Amino acid sequence: MGRVSARLEDLPLRADLRGQKPYGAPQAPLPVALNVNENTHPVPQDVADDILDAVALALRDVNRYPDREFTALREGFADYLGHGLTREQVWAANGSNEVLQHLLQAFAGPGRRAFGFGPTYSMYPLLTRGTGAEWVAGTRSTDYTVEPADAAAQVADAAPAVVFLCSPNNPTGTPLGLDVVEAVYEATDGIVIVDEAYFEFAPHDERSALTLLPGRERLVVSRTMSKAFAFAGARVGYLAADPALIDALRLVRLPYHLSALTQAAATAALRHAPTMLGMVDEIVGQRERISATVEALGYTPHDSWTNFVLFGGVADPAATWQALYDQGVLIRDVGIANHLRVTAGTEEETTAFLDALASVGSSA
Repeated sequence: MGRVSARLEDLPLRADLRGQKPYGAPQAPLPVALNVNENTHPVPQDVADDILDAVALALRDVNRYPDREFTALREGFADYLGHGLTREQVWAANGSNEVLQHLLQAFAGPGRRAFGFGPTYSMYPLLTRGTGAEWVAGTRSTDYTVEPADAAAQVADAAPAVVFLCSPNNPTGTPLGLDVVEAVYEATDGIVIVDEAYFEFAPHDERSALTLLPGRERLVVSRTMSKAFAFAGARVGYLAADPALIDALRLVRLPYHLSALTQAAATAALRHAPTMLGMVDEIVGQRERISATVEALGYTPHDSWTNFVLFGGVADPAATWQALYDQGVLIRDVGIANHLRVTAGTEEETTAFLDALASVGSSA
């Protein structure tokens, strides 16, 4: 007792991690939390009851290690994704971040590069550096879109081992055409990851990159249950790829990395996919309502195919963020000048945000 605690800089930390900051979105017990793109709708009661029953059943054997290959869960994901996928083409982990980490552990690492078009998901560079690889950020157009020829040229110049294509993009919400995916794939010998974490919020007739998998053994399509499935607290992410690529991930995963309880809960939730996804259209409606209203208030919303809206024209993002916080509404400053981002929540949450933003005043 009474000893002075060591400081981080006093520890023999890896040189490439010194000065880095961990991922950290503000957490605060506010009435309206719309800052981390959660699905704020609760899991429907009948689905929750089935999940509880499945977890209770799994608890009977919790003294034993879980199915290392999480067979039933992989079959559930293959059925959900469709496109003729089999369980041999599916992988899962504790959130899509761990899925991406497995990919980087297997295909990046020291002496290799990972690439993405900035601004994009803030975890990509953190995961990359955490595995000892170098992060290289490409550029987007002023409207945050990426064109095939330019994308291919940037990737070819960077010569990365892994390319991240966030589709639609976080934090901007921007769609990404499959022609970009095809162009990037042809421009590199590395792994190309299409991160479709928000794909369920795109227009119903939009084609997934899953349709590009046949014949492309270096292409990966990752998804998550955190958003459309309202399962953020369960931490379940997954991907689809060639079976050989799945084999590579077995080389780096920890033994029994998905608990029996996680497998049971996720498998049960997948059995209710239509019910779970029934919230998506309502969320999209609130997203469009946010876009229309913030524009009427004098801000500039960006086109979004996600469950959030990035809006510009904010004269002082820090002051606006704080003013909303003081009214019990938490949104996100993603570090883009004169912009803020808000998640599309329930109708009541959306109303609370829009009323609070209106009280702050226009962007002028």
